[in-house]
Amino acid sequence: MKLRWTSIAWSIMYLLLLLSLKDMSLGIVTVLFLVLPATLLYSTLNLKMFLLHIIPIWLLAFMNDRASILLAVYFIIPSLVMGHCYKRKASALRTLVTGTLAILAEMLLILLIGTIFFQFDLSFYVEEIIRMTLAPLQDAGTNNRLMSDMVMVWTNDDMINLSNMTMRMIPFAMIICAFMMAVVTHSLARPILNTLGFSVPKLKPAREWMLPRSLIWYYFIGVIIEFFARGSHNYFLILIASNLVPLLHIFFMVQAIGFFFYLAHTRKWHPILPILMVVVILLIPPMRIVGILDLAFPLRQMMTKSKR
Repeated sequence: MKLRWTSIAWSIMYLLLLLSLKDMSLGIVTVLFLVLPATLLYSTLNLKMFLLHIIPIWLLAFMNDRASILLAVYFIIPSLVMGHCYKRKASALRTLVTGTLAILAEMLLILLIGTIFFQFDLSFYVEEIIRMTLAPLQDAGTNNRLMSDMVMVWTNDDMINLSNMTMRMIPFAMIICAFMMAVVTHSLARPILNTLGFSVPKLKPAREWMLPRSLIWYYFIGVIIEFFARGSHNYFLILIASNLVPLLHIFFMVQAIGFFFYLAHTRKWHPILPILMVVVILLIPPMRIVGILDLAFPLRQMMTKSKR
């Protein structure tokens, strides 16, 4: 009985999330949670019951806004992928990676379809968004003498350079966006499923986080590519340098966070200290050097021996 009422509640929540997409400002926030309801429904129901819940929701959403059904179909795929992982009791890391890859693959597929069949020009779209964003600042600096000294004058070349830089960072942004959606879904789905009696593996404690040491070699290669890309006109080389190194920086920040949690655990620090270190790492990105050293050298073993 509890499961049935819970399924109905999440079906209503799913419908409300789909309807919220009609409001652009609200949809930017709610889209992060759109994978969650369908994931919970698929994880807790058999296929027949799942379809009995999903189909009426899609029909109601279609009657209210026809465009919402496209987003519903778009986000149902990562929901099925992550729900399948929960049914198979896959590890939390595998669920996150699989969900991220599913969302990322869909992003790339939509971009490919839009480019080939609808002549969608992403570079032109990005440039127009940048011009629209900077237009109020330009007008303020032009029409107000007091503001003219405070507002940077953006020339047409400056806007084109910013547009090109943004285009180069789009793969990085897509990966981070896909990963964040998978993290939000898993962070909420796991405790909810556990309360419903479905055992879902959780991530290892932060103190046990240890990324592959091969990332050091990838970083070394990335730095070399970045060095040669600075004076190069090879777009592919620049694209790799613009995305590989920043992505590895995030990995090293995660490794640094794991190191400080390990250190706090072994040295019996107050629990608030590693949390404060997380804030420091996020605010001071060069702190990622700790993560690099933790992968390159046995810092954790050294800390353990020094304690003895």
